Amino acid sequence: MLPIADSFEHDYQGCQIRYGRGRIDDLGDALTEREIGDALVVCGSNVGANDDLMDPIREGLGDRLAGVFDGTTPDKRVETAFDLLDKRAEVGADALVAVGGGSSLDVARQATLLDVDGRDLGTLRADAEAGADALGDLAPGTSPALSVVVVPTTFAGADLSTGGSLEVFDADASPTGQPITVSGEGPMPDIDLADPALFETTPRSVLAGSAMNGFDKGLETPYAADASPVSDATAVHGTRLLRDALPHVAGDRPDDSAATDRAVVGALLVQLDRKISVIHAFGHGFARRYDVQQGSVHAAVAPHVLAFLFDEVDASRRALANGLGVATAGRDDTAIAEDVVSEVAAVRGSLPVPSRLRELGPVEEADFPAIAEYIADDWSMDRAPDGLDASPETIEGVLREAW
Repeated sequence: MLPIADSFEHDYQGCQIRYGRGRIDDLGDALTEREIGDALVVCGSNVGANDDLMDPIREGLGDRLAGVFDGTTPDKRVETAFDLLDKRAEVGADALVAVGGGSSLDVARQATLLDVDGRDLGTLRADAEAGADALGDLAPGTSPALSVVVVPTTFAGADLSTGGSLEVFDADASPTGQPITVSGEGPMPDIDLADPALFETTPRSVLAGSAMNGFDKGLETPYAADASPVSDATAVHGTRLLRDALPHVAGDRPDDSAATDRAVVGALLVQLDRKISVIHAFGHGFARRYDVQQGSVHAAVAPHVLAFLFDEVDASRRALANGLGVATAGRDDTAIAEDVVSEVAAVRGSLPVPSRLRELGPVEEADFPAIAEYIADDWSMDRAPDGLDASPETIEGVLREAW
C-alpha cells in the first residue's frame, strides 16, 4: 500500500484541502492566507457540547472566532438555515466554519445560497409547495457573500461538495405526502481542513453510520457511466484505504490511530471526481419516504445492489476487486463478482450498522413498489452503467432481496 504523507495540501476545484494530524491549530492562519474574515462555527448540539472537539477549533480560530451556532440537526430544515443567517448577522461574521457531518456541512453551504437568493421563509415555502425545488444557483464565476470552511469529523464524504438540500415540508405537512426539499449549487468550500485527531473525538457509532456512505462513493465511481481512468484511480485507492481502516476506526477491530489517518485520506480520495450512482439512488429513494439515515440504508442495500449490477453488466468488477483486495489473475468474472460482494458485506459486517432493510424502524415492505419508482426516477440513475435494466420492477426485486 502506498505510504501516506503526515501532512499535505491540495487544490481541488477551488477548494484548498489541508490534511494532517494537528492541522486544526492552523485554522486561523488558513483563513488569513485566503483573506477570509471572522468566522461563525456551525455545528449540531452534540458537536457543540463536545469540548474535546470544540476546544481545538476555538483555539485554532483564536480571535477570528465570532461565535458558535449549534442548531443543525439531521433533518436539515430550511428554518435552521434562516436561523443560522440570523445568528451570522448578529455576530457580524464574514465566514461559516461548518464542523461535523453532512448535516452541518450541507446547512452551511445552502445558507450561503439562501443569503443571496433573497426570498424569505414564507415565499420559499409557497414556491416549494407550487413545485419549485431549487434555490437560485449561482452563475459561473460568482461567489456567495459568505465564505464556507468545512471541518469534517465523519466519513460521509460531504465536505468536497457544492450542493446539499434543505427540507421545507416534512412528509406529514407536505401536500404530496412526501418530504419537499430545496437545493442549489454554489462554489466549493474555500477550505477543507481534514484533521484525523478530530475524527477521534466522534463516537464510533456516529462514525459507523457515516462510514458506509463514504465507502460507497468509492464503490460507485468505477461503474458509473461517465467514469474515467483518473476517477477510477482515486476511487480505487480510496476504497482500498477505507476497506482496511474503517473496521478499526468505526467497527469491531481495535482502535488504531494510523488507521484513522488512512480512513481520513481514503474519505478524501473517494470524493475527488466522484460519480454518485445506483447505490445512492437507493438511499435517495428511501429518503423520499422515510426519515432514515442514509448510511444505514446504504449498509442494508449495498451488497445486494452490487450483486444486481454484476448480474446485469460488468460494472467494472475488476477495478472494484483491485480496491477491495480481491484476486483477479486467472479467475473468471463470476468468481470475481462474488468475492467483491463478499468483501463489501464483510466491511459492512464489521460495523454496527443494519444488514437488512427490516432492521430500519420505519421501513415497511408494503412500500417497496413506491420506493422502487422513486429509485428508478432518481437523478443518480443517470450515471447507471450502460445496459442496466433499472426498471421499477427489477429494483423492487433488489429491495426484497435486501429485506
